[in-house]
Amino acid sequence: MSKSKLIIDNLAKLIEEGLITTKDVSNEVKNSLNLKRDEILSKLNFVTKDEFEVQKARLDKIQKELEFLKKNKEKKIKKAKRF
Repeated sequence: MSKSKLIIDNLAKLIEEGLITTKDVSNEVKNSLNLKRDEILSKLNFVTKDEFEVQKARLDKIQKELEFLKKNKEKKIKKAKRF
């Protein structure tokens, strides 16, 4: 018998005996699903829109600086080849 089948059978017995209600089971299932959802979302490492915009701005600045440095390097190389 699978583990999930045993759990369902045990829950059914408890409901029949009146020890727990379907509302209790429903709440427990919702809580379990919410915990699993939160666990999955935390693993995905999502960032807020503000954090994304800050990182995008930093990347844009770095790319512009890199292009500037490459152009300066090319100019220096061309200048050195003339001599």
